Amino acid sequence: MANLDIKNKLKEMKVTQWKLADKLNIGETTLVRKLRKELDKNEKQKILKIILDLSKEGEN
Repeated sequence: MANLDIKNKLKEMKVTQWKLADKLNIGETTLVRKLRKELDKNEKQKILKIILDLSKEGEN
């Protein structure tokens, strides 16, 4: 399954796809389509950092 690490991190950090999509300035549907194919390493790292930042925001 493509981008399983991103999907698992979303669940682990309790961050919704719509919050991630909002932070990326794209629609949730666009995000879902984007995650269907494996992303390159740089884009993955960027998204994983955003997920971490969003989870920290939720703690406050």
